[in-house]
Amino acid sequence: MLSLARLIIITGVILVLVGAGIYLLARSGLPIGRLPGDIRIQLGNFTCFFPLVTSLLLSVVLTLLLNIILRMLRK
Repeated sequence: MLSLARLIIITGVILVLVGAGIYLLARSGLPIGRLPGDIRIQLGNFTCFFPLVTSLLLSVVLTLLLNIILRMLRK
């Protein structure tokens, strides 16, 4: 039961840190979500947004970060 409690606490801390990072990133003025290659379709009152390049960039960054963290934990 203690290991489950620790896992939930660690997950909560990680979510808070990720949320704070996203908030700070949005406030920084970087063009995340408006990169070249992100598709935006506007037809009158309808808007459809496909952040393709942003998703790819985020995937690469998170993969590298996770690999670094897992290598540090193995040592």
